[in-house]
Amino acid sequence: MSSRAASAARLPGLAARLVRSPGATRTKARAARFALRAAEDVRHGRLERSLALLTAAGSAITAAEIYLEHDRAGFGNRVMWWPVLLGPVGVAAGVAAFRSERAAHTALPLASAAIAANGLQGTYLHVRGIAQKPGGWRMARYNVEMGPPLFAPLLMSMVGGMGLLASVLRRER
Repeated sequence: MSSRAASAARLPGLAARLVRSPGATRTKARAARFALRAAEDVRHGRLERSLALLTAAGSAITAAEIYLEHDRAGFGNRVMWWPVLLGPVGVAAGVAAFRSERAAHTALPLASAAIAANGLQGTYLHVRGIAQKPGGWRMARYNVEMGPPLFAPLLMSMVGGMGLLASVLRRER
């Protein structure tokens, strides 16, 4: 048995001892039961609601960060508004998917696919923006530092990917 499997097998025993210990409080017992249920859900691939909520949070934080960075650039290109506007869409879809299984299989995948595609589009636009700087890719070290952040749009794609993953996982009990 691997060490990871052994530690996962010991978790129920540790939680049971914590609950049965003489000084155990209701809060400790509740926390132990929550940890056991969460570990079982992870082991069986039931993460739909949790990942949907993380997608909503990630979408909100990422949209705020993108707004601040694109505002610094003066929103010079109209396409710079797209990730800012897709942020609230991701938040709404993530919260709806957390509350409703139907939304998790309809709204969340659509919003997440749009968010992931927009992140890939942003990566292309940032690569093109670096190439258009004086010196282009011949002065890559300088232009990557001073130009548009090269890998930042992939964060948007990662948030969209989390939503897509959430829509195919099983729902927690």
